[in-house]
Amino acid sequence: MFTASCFQRLRPSTSLWTNLARSRSIKQHALTFARRQSSSVPSKSPRSWSPIIIGSIASGLIGYSLSAFGKPSLTSEALETEPKYGTPKDFEQAIKELRALFDSDDVVSTHPEDLRIHGYSENDYHPSAPHTVIVYPRSTEDVVKIVKTAVKYRMPLTPFSGGTCLEGSYRGSLVGGICVDMSGMNKIIEIHEADSDLVCQPGVGWMEINETLQKKGIPLFFPLDPGPGATIGGMMSTGCSGTNAVRYGTAKGEWFLNATVVLPSGEVIKTRQRARKSAAGFDTTKLFIGAEGTLGIITEVTIRLAPVLPTTVAIVHFPDVKCATEAVIDVINRGVGIQCVELCDSEFMRSINLFGASQRKYPEQDSLFFKFQGPTSASIAETAKIVKEIVQKHGGTGFELARSEKEARDLWADRKNALYSGLALLEGSRGWSTDVCVPISKLPQLVYETKKDLQRLGLVSIVIGHVGDGNFHTLLLFRNDKELESVREAVHRMVERAITLEGTCTGEHGVGIGKREYLYEELGEGTVELMRSVKRTMDPLGLFNPGKLYPDRIDKKSKH
Repeated sequence: MFTASCFQRLRPSTSLWTNLARSRSIKQHALTFARRQSSSVPSKSPRSWSPIIIGSIASGLIGYSLSAFGKPSLTSEALETEPKYGTPKDFEQAIKELRALFDSDDVVSTHPEDLRIHGYSENDYHPSAPHTVIVYPRSTEDVVKIVKTAVKYRMPLTPFSGGTCLEGSYRGSLVGGICVDMSGMNKIIEIHEADSDLVCQPGVGWMEINETLQKKGIPLFFPLDPGPGATIGGMMSTGCSGTNAVRYGTAKGEWFLNATVVLPSGEVIKTRQRARKSAAGFDTTKLFIGAEGTLGIITEVTIRLAPVLPTTVAIVHFPDVKCATEAVIDVINRGVGIQCVELCDSEFMRSINLFGASQRKYPEQDSLFFKFQGPTSASIAETAKIVKEIVQKHGGTGFELARSEKEARDLWADRKNALYSGLALLEGSRGWSTDVCVPISKLPQLVYETKKDLQRLGLVSIVIGHVGDGNFHTLLLFRNDKELESVREAVHRMVERAITLEGTCTGEHGVGIGKREYLYEELGEGTVELMRSVKRTMDPLGLFNPGKLYPDRIDKKSKH
């Protein structure tokens, strides 16, 4: 049961009204002064009074900024006000209006199972929180209607798409609210083969895009490859990447050329044109990459595509992670055609053998899976030869190159079956998957210290790393609540360790509610407060995905 104070409508503070009044007064004085100047100057000399008008208006805008924000401090009392939401009756009225706006029963749902699915995830173990209503828009115009209704009744808004997030990014607000399920906006709108780009809605998956391109005989693909169910909107919102990152980078590269976004005001913007590059102002597209739906709702995206090149797969085994990582650094610095390079520890290799889905039995050693890429079979063969020589210098043994496309697919499938293979290590277990990222040279220390910590706690786990960019995942297994608490403790220490090694709390899973407490330590107070300032400016009512990404101030002082 929530207290009445949880549902009070947002009432702007007296200081805010005072600031707005001051700004209006300043602007009015500026316009009055400009009119007086224009009436006293002959009409045949417009250039003589234009600077006065411009200067006056500029002064008014400066005055507004100073009056609205006061001193250049990001921790002033006005900016500390917590958002206040509508009452339960407000929410009921909002649902009635939404049903009236969308005449189809398929668009607005309060079915208990719908609410449960959208406020809970089997992929993580963060606290669940149900939404009040689920709305399924079909267009940008639908999203605008939803946003305006949310603003009218002060209802929190949370975007939902593929539902694959591991850090609780689509959990409901503590007071409920509207979940905007974008899965129905799943169309590919335009394919520009000559320009190597594609325009789509946010609910379409990256796998569906690549399958469509393949069926159409278009030799292009979208190279960002997170979890199989991930969709473009969620991928952009969490700043995703995947196994291809060593070759193609992450979502924060130039793979998202522009986005159409509905802002918290209900305004619709397009961040830029479709040109491959632009120096026109700062890159507003990137403002929404990694923002996790806290600044706006993405309704359309232009993504860049890459040419499909021939690939093959190889595997090699090492005495330890240190030798494997040093080999990878050497390989990357040679500039050969590597699309992916994945580190799999000895426990993961053992889990593949136990799971039984593979056609082969692997040596249970720390191993690297390589995916080679090149325009011709000769170039791939040359890359494989160079890599084999390098890994052997670092203690690599059993280097095996796939002899056919089928064998390459089977080898790579063994790597991609990490979750199901890992669960085979401990009968009746569940798994907590998390990630961190450090400079590649620091990865051996991170893996070594983490594995030592997990052994001390008595936890069964596997380690998988996108070692080409220092991204390191663990799947921690547990069977009961006591072991779950040990897992939480291990994850916390792993994150702290990564940040100490000049790394990040999340390489590609996003922040959500699971990692937000670490942002002060990783980014510093100034950077976090700058992020807060952007959030408050764009979403002054605090309605868009509250409780995600931005840490509570107490978090920076809390210790586990």
